[in-house]
Amino acid sequence: MTTATTPGHGPLTGVRVVELAGIGPGPFAAMLLADLGADVVRVDRPGGTGLAINTEYDITNRNKRSVIVDLKSADGAARVLDLAARADILIEGNRPGVAERLGVGPEACHARNPRLVYGRMTGWGQEGPLAQRAGHDIAYIALTGTLGMIGSPDEPPAVPANLVGDYAGGSLYLVVGVLAALHHARATGSGQVVDAAIVDGTSHLAAMIHGMLAAGGWQDRRGANLLDGGCPYYGTYETADGQYMAVGALEPQFYDEFVTLLEIPEHAGARKDWARWGELREAVAARFKARTRDEWTAVFEGSDACVAPVLSLSEAPHHPHLAARGTFTDHGGITQPAPAPRFSATPTAVRTGPAQPGADTADVARDWDVPDLMKGLDVEDAGMEGLE
Repeated sequence: MTTATTPGHGPLTGVRVVELAGIGPGPFAAMLLADLGADVVRVDRPGGTGLAINTEYDITNRNKRSVIVDLKSADGAARVLDLAARADILIEGNRPGVAERLGVGPEACHARNPRLVYGRMTGWGQEGPLAQRAGHDIAYIALTGTLGMIGSPDEPPAVPANLVGDYAGGSLYLVVGVLAALHHARATGSGQVVDAAIVDGTSHLAAMIHGMLAAGGWQDRRGANLLDGGCPYYGTYETADGQYMAVGALEPQFYDEFVTLLEIPEHAGARKDWARWGELREAVAARFKARTRDEWTAVFEGSDACVAPVLSLSEAPHHPHLAARGTFTDHGGITQPAPAPRFSATPTAVRTGPAQPGADTADVARDWDVPDLMKGLDVEDAGMEGLE
């Protein structure tokens, strides 16, 4: 049986999203919706967001369109409300109360469009003692206990870029939330507000570990557990050339293959003997230091020992497996992760590069039937260069 496909659009084709421009998890969440086929219109503010990156390289704005609206102007809120009236989802990432003061809060939007899903992305959430405090990823994951789990026990906690808080605990939970609320809105005709707080999502990510902690199977300190580097056969080791190999040989059959290929058969019985973990770690470290990363990669190639080379960001796209899958793609001269996940009937694609502020105003005004977007804009701001 064959399945009909919609080339290059994705399963959210036909869904309209308004993104009030911000930085961090909001734009990433909107990019994910855009990657999945939604028509995402980013409402940029005059002068930009202050993000220190050339907008031509900000791939979190790929597959989107951009208009410029000054929400502090007399008719700025009215223009955004016109967009909200025609949208399925709106995403904003201001501090609590800011959208309301600007005239584009949930009450004002739902008065125009009762079916609208209003997604709110913050670090601390809409309520609570810290709701009005400034913050960034590192502070949110610190408070949840997540940051304190990461790193060596004799060193400060390791900072996992902004992946755990902003994107895993923030963006992905916002996307799950707004899609669930969209399903509800289409079934009932009633929209709602989705409060996606990074402290909530990041805490939720550690659900399994909280269960292990309650059961006595996890120690509440770094580097003392099976999955946090405390286990000598689940961690990283330096090679002769100053590179690293990652080891995850947890199950008995994988561990047996690991010690065999590493040529330390005398440690085959040390897997569950915690008293021998110190000597096992030293033996593993010494063996890895004896050869280069590429040499060890060749040794473990094709095995089930669960060992892999630690690659850099620039190396990753060239790995044979990732290249074969097309995990990365090139668009507009930028190598970037391809949309994920994948769909059998509605494949996704990078359709356009990063939206440039205001460049799509004329097209959005026409496609969404919001002619007032054009008021007060010059030709360049409206994205109409060369059309006169």
